[in-house]
Amino acid sequence: MNRLSPLPQIMVAPNGARRGKADHAALPVTIAETVATARACHAAGAGALHAHVRDADGAHVLDAGLYAELIGEMAQAVPDMPVQITTEAAGIFAPADQRALLRRITPEGVSISLAEMLADDDRAAARRCYHDLAEAGVAVQHIIYDTAQVQRLADEIAAGTVPQDHLSVLYVLGRYTQGQVSAPEDLLPFLAAAKGAGLAPDWGICAFGQQETACLKSAHGLGGKLRVGFENNLLMADGALAPDNAARVADVVRAIS
Repeated sequence: MNRLSPLPQIMVAPNGARRGKADHAALPVTIAETVATARACHAAGAGALHAHVRDADGAHVLDAGLYAELIGEMAQAVPDMPVQITTEAAGIFAPADQRALLRRITPEGVSISLAEMLADDDRAAARRCYHDLAEAGVAVQHIIYDTAQVQRLADEIAAGTVPQDHLSVLYVLGRYTQGQVSAPEDLLPFLAAAKGAGLAPDWGICAFGQQETACLKSAHGLGGKLRVGFENNLLMADGALAPDNAARVADVVRAIS
């Protein structure tokens, strides 16, 4: 049984592809820092790690070797905490790069932006990738940035590009833009779109800015799962700068308890 299907209630995303130490000294960049952060976040209530790896210069990379190293270290340090890797393009990587990563490593889970994977219109390659992951038992979480992508996911399921079993999505409330602040009501159009498209996925959300906790609390009340951490927000619910990712996890646990 895959520990990321269904999704855990809380997944921590401690670094993402864009932020670095200049944004927050406690943001993990190295594998050792990421593992230590994950351990602290697990103790605070996070059930899984959404992981990005960085190269020697701290830049976001899709590197199977680094991911394998991280997963191995996590298995030793926090064996009860599954790892979800990412294929996020971050404006750097093409669909072929994303697919190449997933040919080189078979993680327990992976997050994939549907729009990014289909950006080159190579549906045959995308279909092979998605179905190979399903056959290997990898839990895929489809990243959805707007309501049009909800219908697109339904269309690709109908076309056979994306397997329909164990469907899991992440609704992104807002985008990676300067000063982005998400609001709880941003979720409702996604839920309506999924219902209209005939989809009933295991779903979670992530949100940006000071209202992250309010967004996550609202999603929890509606049956959703939560991704929290410095990838999307550095602030506590009261607007103060969070000391670290574990504090953010604990803040959210308190909010939904």
